Amino acid sequence: MDYFLLAWKNLWRNRRRTIITLAAIAFSIMLVQALHNLSSGVYAGMVDSGVRAGSGHVAVYKQNYLESREETLYFEDHNLVTEIEAIDGVEQVLPRLYIPALAQSSRESRGIMLIGVDPERERQINPFLKSLSEDAMIRSADSRDAVVGVRLLDELQIKPGQKFVVTAQHQDGTLHSELLHVRGVVSSGMKDIDGSLILIGRERAGLLTGSSSSVHELAVILTDPSYEKSVHGQITTMLAAHPGIEAVNWERAMPNLANAIKLDYASQKFIFLIILLIVTIGVINTLLMSVMERMREFGVILALGSKPMTLRCMIMLEALSLGLLAAAFGTLLGSLATWYLVSVGIDLADFVPETLEFGGVVFDPILRANWNPGWMIQIALYVVGLTLLAALYPAIKAGRITPVEGMRHH
Repeated sequence: MDYFLLAWKNLWRNRRRTIITLAAIAFSIMLVQALHNLSSGVYAGMVDSGVRAGSGHVAVYKQNYLESREETLYFEDHNLVTEIEAIDGVEQVLPRLYIPALAQSSRESRGIMLIGVDPERERQINPFLKSLSEDAMIRSADSRDAVVGVRLLDELQIKPGQKFVVTAQHQDGTLHSELLHVRGVVSSGMKDIDGSLILIGRERAGLLTGSSSSVHELAVILTDPSYEKSVHGQITTMLAAHPGIEAVNWERAMPNLANAIKLDYASQKFIFLIILLIVTIGVINTLLMSVMERMREFGVILALGSKPMTLRCMIMLEALSLGLLAAAFGTLLGSLATWYLVSVGIDLADFVPETLEFGGVVFDPILRANWNPGWMIQIALYVVGLTLLAALYPAIKAGRITPVEGMRHH
């Protein structure tokens, strides 16, 4: 206890230098914690938006469909929708049929992706459809209603309420056509989707291919992303009775989004590393200067019979005191910054285009953080450890001082 008290007093001999170092370490901790929590919140928002408009937290496909996107690789759902929905943690299951087709109006024609959906299920989950009014939504699975991407609508030179024809290949090899009418218009904010998307009822889409009871995808939406591993395992076990069908997680189903997040997070880790390196240099500088200023004092202490290990322990205790104090202040500042980012966020609406796209997903330009107390404590303790590691060189240098060398120092 006496050593710790002595180390604490020594730390504040040069008050200005200690405060500057303390502030630098605390600010670095706050910056790393706040940036990580902000990134975590933004990534969670992107994943949530991506899985709801895309392939779900867990997706069920015919084997090899993900790699080839071959439209003949569909499967009968065999009550899988009902069985999967009964699993704890599952919010909704969205059956979908994907059909490459040709859309034709009286003026233009375009290659499109026709998606057959369950209108009621899809509207509850898909963020693109939630903004549509009741009059703009597909009325039933077998109706001729269609929801069309806004860009495609302009290219076909048609308006809501007007009719157009879609043509696709039937499973018998012939071409089949269906007359549809524009019920609603969707704007996803992504040019590729808005220029090629047509949503219709799944039964109507099945008439084009002759597979009205089949699906290419079952997109499983969860009430909480933390259930993903458990639900994925249960679905995989369930599919053992259905050979040739597999369940995949969202990272495999949507590799563009997953890879974009991994790349962005890797770049952030590099920035965090630079920040922590600066912290290390600051600690080494503070403690080394403290050692150099007390050379004569250390010489006297050694001459009175103290051991070099005593000096080393004193320097390490000074570093420990500095690290713990900085960790406490830094975590407090990080908590305040995270609270602001969670409740208010950062509004980029004035600095970015109308839509903000990342990894093939459009997300809210107001960036909000997520609380991650465990990680915040972890990074604070990591910095304390880093401070102790940075103190090793000054401590070793202090322990190598001889009584004569120290007492001659001015």
